[in-house]
Amino acid sequence: MTQFAKLFTEEGEQLLAARRENPDFVPWDVYPRPALVRDSYLCLNGAWDFCVTDSAAVPKSASRTHMKNPTETWRTILVPFAPQSLLSGVGEDIPDGSYLWYRRTVTIPEGFVKDRLILHIDAADQVATVYVNGREIGSHRGGYSRASFDITDAVYADRNAVQEALSFRLLIRVYDKLADRVFPYGKQSLNRGGMWYTPVSGIWQTVWMESVPEERVEEIDYTVIDRGGAVSVTFDFVGVRSGKLILGGATAGSLITADIIDGTAHIRLPDAHRWTPDDPYLYHYSIHTDHDTVQSYFAVRTVSVNNVAPTGTSAKPVPRICLNGQPVFLNGLLDQGYWSDGLFTPASPDCYVEEITRLKELGFNTLRKHIKIEPDRFYYECDRLGIFVMQDMVNNGEYNFLRDTALPTAGRLRRDDTRLNTDADARSEFKRSLIETVIHLRKHPCIVLWTVFNEGWGQFCGTEMYRLLRSLDKTRLIDTASGWFAGCETDIESRHVYFRKIKAPRDAGTAANPIAKGAGKPFFVTEFGGYTWKPEGHCFNTDKTYGYGAHKTRESLVAAVRKLYLEQVLPLIPGGLCGAVYTQVSDVEDETNGVFSYDRRVQKLLPEDVQDVFATLQAAIE
Repeated sequence: MTQFAKLFTEEGEQLLAARRENPDFVPWDVYPRPALVRDSYLCLNGAWDFCVTDSAAVPKSASRTHMKNPTETWRTILVPFAPQSLLSGVGEDIPDGSYLWYRRTVTIPEGFVKDRLILHIDAADQVATVYVNGREIGSHRGGYSRASFDITDAVYADRNAVQEALSFRLLIRVYDKLADRVFPYGKQSLNRGGMWYTPVSGIWQTVWMESVPEERVEEIDYTVIDRGGAVSVTFDFVGVRSGKLILGGATAGSLITADIIDGTAHIRLPDAHRWTPDDPYLYHYSIHTDHDTVQSYFAVRTVSVNNVAPTGTSAKPVPRICLNGQPVFLNGLLDQGYWSDGLFTPASPDCYVEEITRLKELGFNTLRKHIKIEPDRFYYECDRLGIFVMQDMVNNGEYNFLRDTALPTAGRLRRDDTRLNTDADARSEFKRSLIETVIHLRKHPCIVLWTVFNEGWGQFCGTEMYRLLRSLDKTRLIDTASGWFAGCETDIESRHVYFRKIKAPRDAGTAANPIAKGAGKPFFVTEFGGYTWKPEGHCFNTDKTYGYGAHKTRESLVAAVRKLYLEQVLPLIPGGLCGAVYTQVSDVEDETNGVFSYDRRVQKLLPEDVQDVFATLQAAIE
């Protein structure tokens, strides 16, 4: 039987050391919502009691557990890490269809509560139900989206006592049934292996509380109206729809103020400082109402498709992806968002900073966030550090190897998708998840493209889904069918190319594109490469390897990657290739085709290996 290695990142080892020194250590104790900051925050990460049952009934004792030992007592789990992960302290498979129970006593600091007390669970897979002092508060569906609960009335029996310090009993039940495939599930599989990974159950993002006034700001969004620096900032309020926006640092430290009328403030920045990956400038501002004050930020940048002729030539103009009106080559990596010790959750949000920084040093400017939604801190760091994000929706529904992999890989790329994934519940959940994802993330300037379906997994009615997403966001590109099954409305001609030479499709650049009137579809290789090399001592599975071209040494890998870009990617840029996404950021379990090893301790490509190659890609498009 294959034994899988227990691989810890450096940050994971530091976390375990910190916990040994202090059992009350709280991981991920950073403000979790950088785009809407309020001066009220109580982190509930850390040690919780934990057990698993096969019943939805609240367990009276641990004898109901069906883990390895049926008489096992409640154990300790480290939130926000999923129980299958090493960092959780549990590190075991969870039977599908289980109920996961988390309990702890929460002490509210004196003076913490203003009017209402809100509990946030930033992600729990799949259905989370909250109990306070034995009273059921409510439930949330969806393993990748935020859950919020007003627990004020359950915590305080006497509303006149809200300013007193007190304790209450908090119990969270999470139900996870991956086999149903109704909820979006991404790369999780009960039979992990190859391109499918260990499932994640239960809480996997930060649990926290804030106190809020009765009348408050609930959500923020903004739109750059044009490249002249006109910005509209829109707010969702509870109880009020007016106030003042104060923008700092607009010009030489000066302040700009704007009235919020009916939930919207209009700002004009005639000398706007534009956001780019090389210069990721963020405008920080505050919102003031009679009862609430929050901090946020925005960036001024536009994404479009324009017909552009190569500089200094008489060549025919081709469709180009443009940032702030200028052609840009999206040199990207596929980013699965898995970590060897934390699975969905890295040991610290600092891991995002380190990884993005190292990838930018290599010369990459884009991450395709692959079939996963990350914590808000990830997108904030991409905004702040300057890297494009192509954000995938999380797929659900049935996957069929013959239909979704074998035949498309052989060249059958177009198919009517209106009769695919016909399960009504799965379709409904996907639509709901798509809407939640776009509304939640569209405030982040780093995101320049949405991917709806990937390689046919769960795909249905692509044109309808395209139009739904376009109604939610008119400012970004949409890749409706990444890879294949592209017989539907889409903004880019998207191809995945493994096992054969990259070629431009015959119909690239021919169809009308709604982002820029008169421009055609840009051609984008949204997956390719995937060459493997297994650094000894840093592999999860020493017996099996999954990838798209094996190499026995780092030197062989480097030579192959350079040749791939110089001989296949670079020659296609003058004819219209606008971007390429190499597979992938890191090894993931059986897959050993990452730029980094799974534990992030080995960097397979170094700046001196590829910087010169990547510099030529942007030069070729300018």
